[in-house]
Amino acid sequence: MKQTNDNSYFATAPIGGLIAKFAIPTCLSLIVVALYNIVDQIFIGQGVGYLGNGATSVIFPFTCAASALALLVGDGAASFLSLKLGENHKKDAAKGVGNAITVLVILGVTLLVIGLVALRPLSRVFGATDTLMPYVLDYGYPIIIGLPFLVILTGLNSIIRADGSPKFAMLTMLAGAVINCILDPLFIFVFHWGVWGAGVATAAGQIISFIISIRYLFHCKNIKLEKHGFILRGEIVTGVLKLGVSSFITQISIVIVVILSNNLLAKYGASSKYGAEIPLTAIGIVMKINQILVALLVGIAAGAQPIVGYNYGAEKYDRVKKTFKLSVLMAAIVGTIGFVLFECCPQVLVNIFGSESELYMEFCIKSFRIFLCFCILTSFQIVSGIFLQAIGQPVKAAIVSLSRQIIFFIPAVLILPRFMGVEGILWAAPVGDGLSFLVSIFFIITEMRKLKNVEGKEKKHK
Repeated sequence: MKQTNDNSYFATAPIGGLIAKFAIPTCLSLIVVALYNIVDQIFIGQGVGYLGNGATSVIFPFTCAASALALLVGDGAASFLSLKLGENHKKDAAKGVGNAITVLVILGVTLLVIGLVALRPLSRVFGATDTLMPYVLDYGYPIIIGLPFLVILTGLNSIIRADGSPKFAMLTMLAGAVINCILDPLFIFVFHWGVWGAGVATAAGQIISFIISIRYLFHCKNIKLEKHGFILRGEIVTGVLKLGVSSFITQISIVIVVILSNNLLAKYGASSKYGAEIPLTAIGIVMKINQILVALLVGIAAGAQPIVGYNYGAEKYDRVKKTFKLSVLMAAIVGTIGFVLFECCPQVLVNIFGSESELYMEFCIKSFRIFLCFCILTSFQIVSGIFLQAIGQPVKAAIVSLSRQIIFFIPAVLILPRFMGVEGILWAAPVGDGLSFLVSIFFIITEMRKLKNVEGKEKKHK
């Protein structure tokens, strides 16, 4: 596929090849991000035990919240960049990216200060028990130190992909993951630093990825960043943030779900045969594995995003619809594979994180089979949310994202445990997935009808 620096190939190249070009490295980049936490949990499970893994479940909301803010800015800037390039407004595109970088720096420093000052009380809010707290603090402080680097590199990764360099974005994240994978066993098994060593390894990997990402800013393909572009302007920041709302809500919803689930699992687990720590640790493992599936689904949708955004801005609506349909098909295939693994092979997945008691294994297997049983429907919801974001419909995109994790899941997770005990928390997930799927269908049908009407009017005028 011949590529030009003005991104005009988005409007002419075969759609399947374009999606593959952007989706594959995007998926790999996001999987690498997911592996930061998963690799830690694997080595901690083997070297420290399930209490160490319970600590990573408590710290998980910290990193999720940081990623949510980074995606709010980064994905918003990526959509802003694609739309402005499609409209041939390169200077506006550059200003959007410059403002986004400034906001990312401010957010990273703010999160660092908050984390250092309030790690212990926030850990209580996130579900830490007295037994887990020493592990939480050991693991948490190095993770907090790495937050500014995580925020900036996550935001830049979205921008780099939209600028037409998905492979570079992938390699940036891969470099950090490799560092993490090398240092984790060294710090845990050789230096015997336990969960603190795992946290240090994660932060080190993020710093390496950050350094590589910053270097890209001097070699952007489609825009030229200038000093005045980094000065915050209200209308530009607002425009960027509006386009990133869907990604933010998707990620911050995970934070809310994890915090609420952690506390409810500890509460209802304590009155069950499993105890407080087993359910909390088990759901952490399930969510980390599910991150890989979500990374693939978001990667497909995010890979299609610049194609959709450019063609929508260029009023090539037929290509917009074709891109969406193909991305839905790809996501459905991935979702089906995930469903088979979660339902048929959960014990294999659990064993990766270490072998524990029979009760621990029982609850982990049950968690996989119940919590993720509607993951196929999730594939459509994720693709739909990012598609709506790419065509400049941030409110509808936000509603789609909000429906799954907030509007439907929270009432279910508060009500079902009262009748079903700790298992009711697990059943809340498929309730949210099923109902949000219906919301997604409604909005997509509405937008497709609009595109069809616009195409009909254009044909009449020709």
